[in-house]
Formats: sequence, structure tokens, C-alpha cells
Amino acid sequence: MSLEEFKNKLFGSYVRWNLLAMLLVGIALCVGLWVWMVQYTMHGESVDVPEVKGMMISDAEYALEKLDLVTVVVDSAYVRSQPAGIVLEQKPAPGSKVKSGREIYLTINQKQTPMNTIPDIAGNCSRREAEARLKALGFKIGPMEFVPGDPDWVLALKVNGREVYAGERVPSDAPVTLVIGNTDYGSGVDEFGDSLDSEILEPMDGYEEEIF
Repeated sequence: MSLEEFKNKLFGSYVRWNLLAMLLVGIALCVGLWVWMVQYTMHGESVDVPEVKGMMISDAEYALEKLDLVTVVVDSAYVRSQPAGIVLEQKPAPGSKVKSGREIYLTINQKQTPMNTIPDIAGNCSRREAEARLKALGFKIGPMEFVPGDPDWVLALKVNGREVYAGERVPSDAPVTLVIGNTDYGSGVDEFGDSLDSEILEPMDGYEEEIF
């Protein structure tokens, strides 16, 4: 094959049409990819996150769905003063600009009081240690009760006036009473472990003690 015939074959109409077709296909792919990316990322489109904190969860879901936002309940807490099912927290914060379809994370108020398990404290630790352990576990400490026994030693635990034992589950917001030993209890010490100063009564004016 001569050089001239090779050039004619290489740059013939068939090859030129194939090259043109490949170019058009490449352009079409690039345009299609660009359109898909614009739609996927919603370039230039944003939604202001509404404030749903304080709403019931059903109302919050409706408000978010109207803006094409997705409700996701990620946590729950317990606030006695708030009704069950109310939104306590939200992320992102109200007013944030997000894309349509963005997930909005909510924390809601649960229906029941969470329960805590009584630890093995009675008869095993001092008052200071017991207070630290109970607070670390989320318990509330109520007024203490003093009875005869080893001084400053926890002899028992009470919740709502009833003695409770290790492993028992009680409401986390119920105050726990520590029953503390006190060797001076009953001899000039009140129920809180404070000394009672005896009062000296002065005779009333005009009163003379009779001597028999």
C-alpha cells in the first residue's frame, strides 16, 4: 500500500464520521453529568430550617416535611415539666440554610421517667463516698436520716420513705435518703445530726421556787 493510499484510508470519510460521533458522544456525556450533578447537589438551592423546638413530634414532622426536610429522632430525654413527645432539641439550629432532603435531628421528651439501679452502697461506704457515687449515677440526694450506728457510715438507703436495696430499680428523679450512723444520736442530736443545745429556763418574774 502506497503512502497516498494509507493517508486516504486514514483520513477517509468513514474515519471522520467515527471521530465526529465519538466527539458528540463525549459532549453528550459531559452535559448529562453536569445536569445530574446540579440536580443531585441542588446547586444554588437552600431551605431555612424552621424552629420546631417546643412542638409535639407530629407537628414538627409536618412542618419539616412541607419544606422537603427529613425528620430523624436521634435521642430522648426526660423533663418532668414538659409533656411527653415534645421536641427538646434540634440540629441544625433554626435559621440554618440547608439543601432540600437534609435530615433534621431531634431530641424528644420521653413518656416515662427513666429508672436507675440502686448501687451496692448500704453498709459498704461512707456518707461522702455514697453521695459521690449516687450523683455520678444521676440520682438526687434527699434529706439524710441519722440513727444509732457507726459514725458517718451509710447503713441503708430509702426512696419515698421505703428502704431500697442494691439492684432495685427506682425513678431517677426520686430523691434518695441516706440513713447515716451516728453514735450521738438520741443524746442531744437531732435527725439531721446537729447538736441540740439545752435551753436554760429563767424563772418568771414574780415567781419564787417553793422549798418543801
